[in-house]
Amino acid sequence: MVLVDTVNVQAKSRDFAKRKAVKGFVDGLLDLITETEETKAHIVDYWGRREYLYLGPDEQIIPQDITWIVNQAQKRSYTNPSTFMSSKADTGINHKVYGVTSEGIAVFLAVGLKRLGLNPHEDPFTIKLTGGTDGDVAGNMIKILARDYGARARVVGLADGTAVVEDPAGLDMSELLRMVEGSLPLSAFDPTRLSDRGDFHTVDTEEGIRLRNTMHSRVVADAFIPAGGRPGTIDGTNYRAFLQGPDYKVPSSRLIVEGANIFITPEARKKLFEEAGVLIIKDSSANKCGVICSSFEIASSMLLTDAQFKEHKEEIVAQVLEKLRYYARVEAELLFREFATYPGQLPYFSERISNAINLARDTLTVGLESMSEEQYQDLLPLFKEHLPPTVVALGFDQVREKVPAQYITNAFACCLASRIVYREGTKFFESQPRERLAELCLRYLDEEREVQRLVRCLESGKLDRDQLKTVQKILDVGGVRSLLFASE
Repeated sequence: MVLVDTVNVQAKSRDFAKRKAVKGFVDGLLDLITETEETKAHIVDYWGRREYLYLGPDEQIIPQDITWIVNQAQKRSYTNPSTFMSSKADTGINHKVYGVTSEGIAVFLAVGLKRLGLNPHEDPFTIKLTGGTDGDVAGNMIKILARDYGARARVVGLADGTAVVEDPAGLDMSELLRMVEGSLPLSAFDPTRLSDRGDFHTVDTEEGIRLRNTMHSRVVADAFIPAGGRPGTIDGTNYRAFLQGPDYKVPSSRLIVEGANIFITPEARKKLFEEAGVLIIKDSSANKCGVICSSFEIASSMLLTDAQFKEHKEEIVAQVLEKLRYYARVEAELLFREFATYPGQLPYFSERISNAINLARDTLTVGLESMSEEQYQDLLPLFKEHLPPTVVALGFDQVREKVPAQYITNAFACCLASRIVYREGTKFFESQPRERLAELCLRYLDEEREVQRLVRCLESGKLDRDQLKTVQKILDVGGVRSLLFASE
């Protein structure tokens, strides 16, 4: 009689299916965009130009997939195969290793806590998370909380697919870090490290499953970070489990920063805010730093050789992380500024910010397809400023030879659109006719340079009569609005 471990067999079968699906999908894309004799005859080209795609990692994509994708792109003669996939182990910035998504989430958390009246750099605060210590977002969030806040940050609840652990006194951070560093699931938690009020359950009992599935709603904390879990976990039918008191007006957390995609449905977001004032920072804002990091990696792969990147990797990564924190901060500040100024909920303003940037980018992309050499030279500093300084120093002088023209156009459009939206807000674009947007953006860049010149003159104390009149005009027209927003 042969005994078969059916659970293990099923798990291996599912993993085989996932890996096969990834390979089939990637090969299908390469069929469409590589110019090889065996595929050319079967392609109907409606665009009429070379097409480039840039892939990034998401859930269920493992390091072996990433390596295979790059190798397959090279095997299929894709131009610069290193640019085809990001989060590479050696010649890229692995998202889990460097915690790029969590770095952005941490910035949104800090800004959100301040809006609640808590300064995380001075005041103690409590956090609950879903997602395992062996996972990307939750594991790296634990490391960042320990790094940035030390004992001020108390994790009071944590749940993953294997277990749930809770402690109002705060979970032992050294024990959590041990599991993160060892890529261990929550079931490996040592329960002797709990206080006398703590509780630990694995999911091999009905009680353990129940407590794991309800931790995110039951445990009281200043903020909740869903950093893993199934889509739609909180929806329109069960959102009240997150609220406490006889009238369901007291949330178990006043702030939610969505590290996991669509953990909360739109209906539940709306109800939680309307009925209990829960501030929810939507996933499209909170966890976008992973996508931004991928864009930095792709640009670096275009401008640098693999050897150059590996030689300077640590300084490039440090510069990328600093830029990710900056972009997260400017979006978080704009998000709460618009929330305080106009009617609507936080998720609504996340969508408005994305829509404004996308609208400006798309309009600019079309408008810049036939840009003059003068416009190209005017916009080039924007792209240069956007990139990590080390990448600029090593390879930017070859940008025209190494980077596809369409990519440069898109980069110009994205950099300028984001710059203006983050400074001026969404209304700036929403109030303009679409056909004027491209011209308006280019004019904005010219006027920005003029303002910078006036600032330098002010600093040196050398303003002529015409410049003085211009400064007075700027103060008369926009001074109050500028001071209003600068004081936020």
